Amino acid sequence: MHPMRVLGPADVTQFRAMLAMFGEAFGDRAAYLESQPDDEYLRGLLSSGLFIAVAALDGSAVIGGLAAYLLPKFEQARTEIYIYDLAVREAHRRKGVATSLIEELKKLAVARGAYVIYVQADRGDDAAIALYTKLGTREDVMHFDILPAD
Repeated sequence: MHPMRVLGPADVTQFRAMLAMFGEAFGDRAAYLESQPDDEYLRGLLSSGLFIAVAALDGSAVIGGLAAYLLPKFEQARTEIYIYDLAVREAHRRKGVATSLIEELKKLAVARGAYVIYVQADRGDDAAIALYTKLGTREDVMHFDILPAD
C-alpha cells in the first residue's frame, strides 16, 4: 500500500502538488491552480490545527489527497471532522488509496478527540457514494449555498 503523509507547515510544496492533483482529478484546474494563496498563508493553514491535509504518495509523487476541517462544537466540548475534498489520480483508482486516506484520517480523528467524520457526495458520483457507503452511515440531507451580503 502507498504511504500516507499528514502534511504540516514545512510541506507547502507537497500541498501544492496535492492541489494540482485535485484540479486534475476534479477537472477544474483553474479553481485549484490559478489563484493559490502564497506560501505564508498555506503554512498558516497547515499549522492551524483546524485544517488537515493527508497525501497518498508513490515515491515523492502525490497520487491522492484528502483535505478536511476540524470543527469545534458549541453544544458540547467535542469536535467533528468534515472531509472537504478527497481525490485519487485516475491511474491509481480502485486500489484502496481513498480508503487508506480515510483510515489515516480516522486515526487523526481519535488523536484529536473528534466524535464523527462526515462527508458529502454528489448525486451521480457513484464511486464516491459506494466508498462512503462502505465506510459509514448514509444520511439524506439538503445542501444550500448562501452568498454573503454586499
